[in-house]
Amino acid sequence: MTGQHIGYRRVSTVDQKTDRQLADTPVDKVFTDKASGKSTDGRPELARAIDYVRDGDTLVVHSMDRLARNIVDLHQIVDALTKGGTLIIDGKTLECGGGVAVQFVKEGRTFTGDDGSEAQLMLGILGSVAQFERAIIRERQREGIAIAKAAGKYKGGQPKLNDDQAAELRRRKAEGEQVADLAREFGVSRQTVYSYLAGL
Repeated sequence: MTGQHIGYRRVSTVDQKTDRQLADTPVDKVFTDKASGKSTDGRPELARAIDYVRDGDTLVVHSMDRLARNIVDLHQIVDALTKGGTLIIDGKTLECGGGVAVQFVKEGRTFTGDDGSEAQLMLGILGSVAQFERAIIRERQREGIAIAKAAGKYKGGQPKLNDDQAAELRRRKAEGEQVADLAREFGVSRQTVYSYLAGL
């Protein structure tokens, strides 16, 4: 591949840092999302990165679990980028022309679309390992929370907006204000705005 190296980074919450992702990997441009990986919705920068890359480019990602929510999603994204196809990311339909390599730094693998069946098998195996590791982390978090609750030390997530602020947010959205503008003014993420609009 002789084109650009385009980096994509994702952290699960606004509090996590992206500094470690791709820290030692040279890239020409980076797209960064701060959102949950449980679905492809809410990841506008992933959509922008996929829309940005062209034939001959390489999409560089720290690890497989940073790119996809599960094995099926991983295969769909890699196949569309390398071989061409349609993806729906963050509610946007993206037509991929193919020819884009996908490099995973942690796993030390690059997929180009010219890979044989062995590479496809490796993609599935490594993706399964990443998904398993993520499940173990979630289970440990749940166990830690349960222990903290039993000890009376867990307070849980505190509401980001009071009742008056939430009501004002809903009113202003109904009057046509944009979610991004509301998020900035109230000092919360766009996902938090969506949660309050949904009746959090």
